[in-house]
Amino acid sequence: MNEKFKNTKTKFLEMWQRKSKMQKSLILSGLLFFFVFAGVLTYFLSKPNLVPLYSNLSPAETGQIKETLDSKGIQSEITNNGSTILVPKEQVNTLMVELAAEGVPDSGTIDYSYFGKDSGFGMTDKEFDVIKLKATQTELANLMKGIEGVNDAKVMINLPAESVFVGEQAEGSSASVVLDLKPGAQLDQDKVNALFHLVSKSVPNLTTDNIVIMDQNFNYYDLNNGTNSTLGGSYASQQEIKSQIEQDIQRDVQKLLGTMIGQDKVVVSVTTDIDFTQENREENLVSPVVEGSDEGIAVSVERITEAYTGNGAQAAGGVNGTGEDDVPGYEATTEATGDGDYEKIEERINNEVNRINKQIVESPYKIRDIGIQVMVEPPEPDNPASFTAEREADIQQILSTVVRTSINKDTTEEPLTDEEIAEKVVVSVQQFDGKQEMTETESAQVIPLWVYIVAGVLLLAIIILVILLVRKRKQDDEDFEEDEEDIIQERIRVKDINDEVETEGTVRRKQLEKMAKEKPEDFAKLLRSWISED
Repeated sequence: MNEKFKNTKTKFLEMWQRKSKMQKSLILSGLLFFFVFAGVLTYFLSKPNLVPLYSNLSPAETGQIKETLDSKGIQSEITNNGSTILVPKEQVNTLMVELAAEGVPDSGTIDYSYFGKDSGFGMTDKEFDVIKLKATQTELANLMKGIEGVNDAKVMINLPAESVFVGEQAEGSSASVVLDLKPGAQLDQDKVNALFHLVSKSVPNLTTDNIVIMDQNFNYYDLNNGTNSTLGGSYASQQEIKSQIEQDIQRDVQKLLGTMIGQDKVVVSVTTDIDFTQENREENLVSPVVEGSDEGIAVSVERITEAYTGNGAQAAGGVNGTGEDDVPGYEATTEATGDGDYEKIEERINNEVNRINKQIVESPYKIRDIGIQVMVEPPEPDNPASFTAEREADIQQILSTVVRTSINKDTTEEPLTDEEIAEKVVVSVQQFDGKQEMTETESAQVIPLWVYIVAGVLLLAIIILVILLVRKRKQDDEDFEEDEEDIIQERIRVKDINDEVETEGTVRRKQLEKMAKEKPEDFAKLLRSWISED
């Protein structure tokens, strides 16, 4: 076995010496890359897949969960500034149930379920009031967490001491609320009003004037009862409405242009001039039924026609009758003097016209003027010419349409011309130098595509090199075995024993060999006797 190993080693050394320096370098480099790649691959494959077990934790809760996991010998990792804890994916469900059974995490808050399991018979009234107050604060905070955009909430309620005197007026309650809003979230006025009423109706003797609400950025929120918001009378409400209108237009334009050229390639800014004047007026109009004519529709018509021809005809005219038998205001007639004609025509027509009553309430939010500023980064930031003039003209046309449809249209004024609209739109094409760079953590988590390509090429080269080495070694082993067989065959070619001529010495030797095998004790005695004789 040792001889075979030495021969194999000799063959391998001879083969290695026959290789050129380039071949030796390639073989060593391939082996080095193979072991490095195998080590890196083994590291990543053996690394467990960690997923979030709990998120949005406080530092105390994270520390409690970390300590519990470490005591169980479970691998864990803390991320997101201590608010998220990661564990192996296959253990998430089991750990969540086990920790919940152990009461971990213990947030330290008290809810109303406390009264059903932890309240004792010996609890005093003071202790009960403190626990009830804490439970109320916790329940209010949990209700606020259900509002969209609120990540967490802290509530502090101050209840005045009850007076023992009947006539003494008790002080009112007060409450302070600190909201932890999610990144980018904003509370509109409806949600703020809901928070004020939620706290006010949950605490006795608490009015909305004694409630203070702020967020983590020290922004205070005030209750708006709607008295001035409809008319736009207050500056704060006007600015809020103006900002909301600008944000809506900006969001729509950003979404439209971002879809066309990329969200990270365009920045939109919108400024507006809003008319907050509200007008209430009533109009009572009378117009003819038929346009272009002063006559209306005849509702009722009365025509009286009298005519007489002949002897004794009474002529019309005379003095108004003022006698006893005369009718006042009716023209008297004269006596007939001979032949004549008499004719009387009387016509009464009641015409109807259009009577229009208008009660007009004009909206107080009219866009009198608007300006849109857009910055666009070319596809090739270092080459402004990569952004074509046709694309810039399309953007200009889109923004002009937005301006034309957003500005309030007054029928008494001339419509805006294309030149006037073009002055309200600015499109700037330039490189964005103020882009926020990717953080080190994000860049470390993203593996570039070229790494996978290089790793694949190296792996393929290593596989091919290993195959060639195995084939070469197999071929050398076959050649070595053939040479060894030839040597063994030459070595075992000895003279046949049957050709030996038997003599007296050979016969004695055979008998002694047979005796040594079958009767070793007698053979030993025979040797001792021979030695003693000598």
